[in-house]
Amino acid sequence: MPSRRRLLPKSSKARASAKSKGRRRSRDAIVAASLAAKSDKPRDAILKSAAALFRHQGYSATTLRQIAGAARIKAGSIYYYFDSKEEILAEVLERGLQHVFDSVKAAVKRAGRNAHRQRIALAIEAHLVALLESSEFTSANIRIYGQLPERLKKPHRPLRRAYAKYWDRLFLGARRAGEIRADIEIVPLRIFVIGALNWTIEWFNLESKEAVLKLARRTELLIFDGLKKS
Repeated sequence: MPSRRRLLPKSSKARASAKSKGRRRSRDAIVAASLAAKSDKPRDAILKSAAALFRHQGYSATTLRQIAGAARIKAGSIYYYFDSKEEILAEVLERGLQHVFDSVKAAVKRAGRNAHRQRIALAIEAHLVALLESSEFTSANIRIYGQLPERLKKPHRPLRRAYAKYWDRLFLGARRAGEIRADIEIVPLRIFVIGALNWTIEWFNLESKEAVLKLARRTELLIFDGLKKS
């Protein structure tokens, strides 16, 4: 007796199979993302704890056991995420500057072809807000970089140079447009401005974004009213 089951055409079977595989892949991706998120939590805790310790007591004085204690994990568990204290340091330094750099570039890009003063003002604001958002990482970078041996500094020099050159181009554009005095040297100006912005970590309360924005506006006025072309 012939079967009453309705047979699907081959093309329909293929589509059904593809949909089933797609659903499985989707579920697998969700599970993988969930596991990755859970795995990232202790990793982030290690980095944040390390950044705070590096900032307050220096790189050399900080031990992996102290980092583990601050992150509330077993000391041996650190090696599941990092091979060494140097590897932790490398990521702390990278995060500390990359977030600031990315924020400044995004702010200047949004400014489009506005006046150079506005572009620089937005860069100042973005730099300070980024310090607020990643204060432990940026302050660790600012405080300990100069104390590190050459072999630990060297890998981070390209990023630091790139950020410096980015600001040099901002100021150079303003000088060419006549928005700052022609006799102002760009490199000392950039060192002065970035140094002043970074030093706010030591004396300014970065807990309020509104206060940070007010500080950014005051900084812009100080720079341009002191440097504007007469």
